[in-house]
Amino acid sequence: MQIDPRGPRFAAALTSLVLATVLITGSGRLLAVQAAVFAAGTLIGLQYSPYGWLFRVLVRPRLAPPTELEDARPPRFAQAVGLGFALVGTVGYLTGLTGLGLLATACALGAAFLNAAFGYCLGCEMYLLLHRGRARLGAARR
Repeated sequence: MQIDPRGPRFAAALTSLVLATVLITGSGRLLAVQAAVFAAGTLIGLQYSPYGWLFRVLVRPRLAPPTELEDARPPRFAQAVGLGFALVGTVGYLTGLTGLGLLATACALGAAFLNAAFGYCLGCEMYLLLHRGRARLGAARR
């Protein structure tokens, strides 16, 4: 599946706002909501997640068509990585391990901000490295 690359960047901007709010407020519940957004992007697809829906309905109709599309698998993997950090952070906040919540949220915020501000997706890069490594392992075994 191919997607408009501006969608994940838009989602990263919204995610950055939510995660910054979590850091300011210490709200484990808000982080749990963000975890649900990550889960939707991971499990049902980026275009069907809440932020993907907002992009598709409110933003994309106002933009020129994309000049190119990108594979949805790397950004979807990035959503899974974000989900992992959000779940760890949520557990931290809700069990009183505030430091763990802060650390996990800050890591997720750093990655989301890099994507939103600079178009650099850490999770996507991780996906590509893992994919290349797996391909090399397969070639070496032959």
